[in-house]
Amino acid sequence: MPDLEQNKKVVVDYFQMVVGGGIEKAIADYLGPGYVQHNPDMQFGDEGFIEFNRQMRSAYPEIRLDIKRVIAEGDMVVTHSHLILEPGKPGRALADFFRLENGRIVEHWDVIQDVPETAADYVGMF
Repeated sequence: MPDLEQNKKVVVDYFQMVVGGGIEKAIADYLGPGYVQHNPDMQFGDEGFIEFNRQMRSAYPEIRLDIKRVIAEGDMVVTHSHLILEPGKPGRALADFFRLENGRIVEHWDVIQDVPETAADYVGMF
């Protein structure tokens, strides 16, 4: 049976490390063999992952990730986060799904939505 709290810690540490610029270390420390990335904007494999994240950091040097929720069940960990690309801008709402094996991330899916400047409701996205 997976250790849900440990899996949550792995995902949060990994995600913060990637956004913080430690891409290669995150790959070495947290990804399992045969890692599969389902984001259609990224080339498959480590090099595509590294290049995508380098481009993001280059375009948005003050990028920041605020993880709002972390949920774990079985071999899956889900995060709901606010990705702030530039200070003072609304950013993006993220839902990320990670599958782990033996304490390492082996698969990732994400759903990304821009946070609007104004919204029809008052409750917000987070």
